[in-house]
Amino acid sequence: MISGKTRLYGIFGYPVEHTFSPGMHNAAFQKLRMDACYVPFGVRPDDLGEATKALIPLGLCGLNVTVPHKEKIIAYLDELSEEARLIGAVNTIEMKDGKLIGHNTDGRGFLRSLRDNAGFNPKGKKILIVGSGGAARAVGFSLALAGAKKILLSDLDAEKADKLVADIREKTGRDVESIDGASLAAYSAKADCLINATPLGLKKTDPLPLAADHIRKNHLVCDLVYNPVETGFLKAAKAR
Repeated sequence: MISGKTRLYGIFGYPVEHTFSPGMHNAAFQKLRMDACYVPFGVRPDDLGEATKALIPLGLCGLNVTVPHKEKIIAYLDELSEEARLIGAVNTIEMKDGKLIGHNTDGRGFLRSLRDNAGFNPKGKKILIVGSGGAARAVGFSLALAGAKKILLSDLDAEKADKLVADIREKTGRDVESIDGASLAAYSAKADCLINATPLGLKKTDPLPLAADHIRKNHLVCDLVYNPVETGFLKAAKAR
């Protein structure tokens, strides 16, 4: 039951129709008997500033942030946690004493999944990441800090990929390199893990982020797109 005392939480994204976050959080609220509700907000990029400034006046108690806002929303926040500052992207906003404080839990969650669910320790491994947005930043920094031997980044926006490579290298001292599409076949063959950090896969009509014939039996293949649960990329990996 929703009342004037119900605490409101939510998520900013665009598009946001695919998100599983409301189902997950509302189920948790119900289980814990919390008078709280979690709502998705489809916020267009041009409206991000106004929407973020309205969080405190509207009385929201907490917010998640997803594609394409994880980096740009930083400009509208009051403080950043050390992890969010290092990564340069935010996926969670805490409201505290009238201030908006940005956090990033993406990297921690991804590393935990690698170790607990896949039995994969990134230390000493070679990792290929396709994409260089907010999710790629979180995963890239976390893998570097976890001791990955080499991290390769590929994106259609080469300038964006180069900037991320420079940031990770400067702040962690790890071996990170940006590669173009023509080099994907050669470099993917040498990788231990392939990661899709692009939105490709949200739609059935999306092309694969990496050609199926680049996937080999020894690869651990990860897709940061979680809806659908089995993307075209993961289906291709199973078939290979």
